[in-house]
Amino acid sequence: MDSQSKRKPNAREIAARIRDEIAAGTFGPGDRLPGGRAYAKKLGVSLMTVQNAYAQLRDEGLVEGISGSGTYVRDTAPGEQAPREAAQRLADLQAEVARLSAGLADMTERVKRLEVAVGSVEEKPGA
Repeated sequence: MDSQSKRKPNAREIAARIRDEIAAGTFGPGDRLPGGRAYAKKLGVSLMTVQNAYAQLRDEGLVEGISGSGTYVRDTAPGEQAPREAAQRLADLQAEVARLSAGLADMTERVKRLEVAVGSVEEKPGA
């Protein structure tokens, strides 16, 4: 992969990638995520970018950091939603938000076209 020709992922995109991997079962409860420095080098981003992605996943309750050891997919307590299911629900929610955003953009464009059409009718004499 030529890292110069491709756009580097931001923290949100890295978090989404890992979230998808948790949802797919690539990373399961107790699994250690890649080390920040090595992962940053692999992706061609700064260590801070990877740390921000991991912090986002931690805020979502999917992973936990163990000082001096690394970042791990959380193991759940009885009755608590597993990270895999939580990650899948988050991914589903993101897909729904994207679908709704696309629909809203389409509706906005349609309203603009209607406004132009109505404006041109109102400008004609005798309308």
